Amino acid sequence: MLAEPATAPAPPTPHTYWWRLLPALLLLAALTRIPSFRHPLWNPDEGFLAVQAGRLAAGGVLYDTVVDRKPPLVPWLYQAALGLFGDRSLLPLKVLAILALFATAALLASLARRRWGDRAGAVAGTAFLLVSVGLHPEDTQAASFGLFTLPFTALAVWCADRRLWVWAGAATAGAFLAKQTGGAVLLPVLWLAWGASRRARALTRALAGFVVPVAAVALLTGPSRFLFWVVTGSGSYADLTGSGLHALGRGLGNAGILAAACLGLLVPLVRRWRAPGADLWLWLAASAVAVMTGFHFFGHYYLQLMPPLALLGTAALRTLPRRWTTGALTALACACAAFLAWGLLAPRPELAHAQRLADAVRSRTSAADPVLIWGMHPETYWLADRAPASRYLTAGLLTNFSGGRDGSLVGERYGVEGSWPVLRRELAERRPPLIVDDSRGKPYGPDRMPTLRSILAEEYVRVATVDGAVLYARAR
Repeated sequence: MLAEPATAPAPPTPHTYWWRLLPALLLLAALTRIPSFRHPLWNPDEGFLAVQAGRLAAGGVLYDTVVDRKPPLVPWLYQAALGLFGDRSLLPLKVLAILALFATAALLASLARRRWGDRAGAVAGTAFLLVSVGLHPEDTQAASFGLFTLPFTALAVWCADRRLWVWAGAATAGAFLAKQTGGAVLLPVLWLAWGASRRARALTRALAGFVVPVAAVALLTGPSRFLFWVVTGSGSYADLTGSGLHALGRGLGNAGILAAACLGLLVPLVRRWRAPGADLWLWLAASAVAVMTGFHFFGHYYLQLMPPLALLGTAALRTLPRRWTTGALTALACACAAFLAWGLLAPRPELAHAQRLADAVRSRTSAADPVLIWGMHPETYWLADRAPASRYLTAGLLTNFSGGRDGSLVGERYGVEGSWPVLRRELAERRPPLIVDDSRGKPYGPDRMPTLRSILAEEYVRVATVDGAVLYARAR
């Protein structure tokens, strides 16, 4: 009796495909974020956002009584999350970060599946999540501006790929309003619109979708203030004078770390670099320009490269034998495990310092007392549960100091325009009972800032030191 011929298994329906893939992507996204739960926060950006959210919740006005050089979307997100769940833990933001990565992975999977099939969709989503930890843990585990930009960039290209031009523009606006450089995704969106059958209509709709939300937010926050803090007020911050080698070293170092994490994608991409679409290369190029904007090259800037790299690598792998895909995912998984171990085991000396300093501040002040912490770690305010005495949460805004520079162009005259008169007025209206000099030998120390030096000399006395930080109490 002849055996019946074997039949190939039926391909998964769209329904079953996503029911299988999405839970796996969500689980993987959660696994890659395990180190984020080890510490209360990971970098000064999280501290800045937490303090900023508290000031907004207390009636502060963004770009007026609460200021930063960033767009408003992520501060508003922090304000909403901490307002709903309490402001003494960033746990809600850590969960939102998982969901942001998951959404990005799902959108990339959908893009790849639409273009290249079911297997490519799974590879793209998985590859993105595996490389999402491929930088210093402070850059990948923080619930930061760069991380919350990613789902908007992926959504913008996803919508453009489906000729949803207004929504593509709106998603690009979301990316820009999360972080200015997120607007770089407008370039591939416009490229796809240019190739549409009704080109003028597509371009008009995409640009309108981008401009209208940005204009609405500018009107909501004050057009002149929005323009200054988000666009025009960072000229000296982006000046590379005297710091070229320092910036170059940082840039090459972070690029090397990311390349090691993405090696499983880069090797097949080198072999099949002609395979992907031009829009993906344009997305990667625009993201690379975004990384270089300002010439600071902080690690979290490189997050923006990860979505297009995942798609480009997936496109290259589909033209190679299947064993290449297995090898690539294995290499990515091994690198991911190494970066997760780094995040779990690496010490956090600056966080430990901020915690000890916060304990000292809390012991010397009451809950209602404002405090001025002269340093680059605004998380100390949040850890101490004390309100800042100024709208300027770091010395960087007042002196132009940045960790991405070697100390050149630092001083009162390089700070944000008009910031020192505002600081003098704020401190005159309500002198804080405690001022903390946390400069610890950095070039923005009070001895180099005449205004702050005179205030300390006339009205304050040195009362304690904590790990090199000096505490000054107001003389009675």
